[in-house]
Amino acid sequence: MTKFEELLQQINRQHVYIQTHNFPDPDAIASAYGLKRLLATRGIEASICYKGKIDRYGTGRLCEILDIELLNVEDLTEVLTDEDEVILVDSQKGNSNIINITGDEIICIDHHPYNDKCQYRFQDIRPEVGACATMIAQYFMENDIAMDKKIATALTYGIRIDTHNLSRGVSKLDIEMLYRMYDDCDYEEIHTLENSNLCFEDLVAYSKAISSIEVYDNISFADTGEDCPEALIASVSDFMLALVEVSFSVVYSRRGDGIKLSVRSEKSSLDAGKITAEALQGIGNGGGHAAMAGGFVPFTGSDGKAVILIDQIKERFFSTIAKRR
Repeated sequence: MTKFEELLQQINRQHVYIQTHNFPDPDAIASAYGLKRLLATRGIEASICYKGKIDRYGTGRLCEILDIELLNVEDLTEVLTDEDEVILVDSQKGNSNIINITGDEIICIDHHPYNDKCQYRFQDIRPEVGACATMIAQYFMENDIAMDKKIATALTYGIRIDTHNLSRGVSKLDIEMLYRMYDDCDYEEIHTLENSNLCFEDLVAYSKAISSIEVYDNISFADTGEDCPEALIASVSDFMLALVEVSFSVVYSRRGDGIKLSVRSEKSSLDAGKITAEALQGIGNGGGHAAMAGGFVPFTGSDGKAVILIDQIKERFFSTIAKRR
């Protein structure tokens, strides 16, 4: 029995909700869209939902080009019931980057480190895989389910973005799925998406990060300014890691309810996920892959106290990294 067949056995309703992490990126959206199309082949309807906003041009453009419908959970408060079945993709219940909505989270499909605090009727959690879209593509292949150009394009784009064009966290399965989808996807659209993922106002965040960057012993810290979108914080963190002088990047943005962080590492000895989880323990939460991670520290105090908190966060990262050197 394939994983998709196991998954189908756990669904008891003719309609389910597929929930992505908050502020979904291309991998989350592509995975949810691919799964929705898979379920449709077995007569199961699905609605894709998320919290936050689609905050990168390339991500919004992906939805527009492929006609992917997404529902904000804030618009579903009077619709969802405790009996509704929810499938999580590209995230896990209890993580800081996903809201707990009404409904029963019965299934989880994810490629992030396993959160053993939650159990599901069925789970397919593979941290060794570079993108969740790879796992969805494998479901198509293993079950001989036809994949049209929209599905192949979405899944290919999701894999390419989450593995930084096969330059980080990539597995043999990621490469195999890209190879098998090559003839079916629209690479002209993918090229457009990959080269049109910044808006003019995004440059403000890059400018603030560049002017604020501090580098200590190959560790960089940069501030993108207040209320910077999650995906943009991550992009800036990738950008900082490209510096010759930087091998571990921490980029942060203050929000009304706390400090959001995006962390990147290019050294296997400095596991971004483990370091972030340890550094923020007791004041917030975080985690992720060895090469990329995220975190959040709740905070609602004054600007002066925020500066003190950020300095404390920096010291926590320094201390945690020092233990591993």
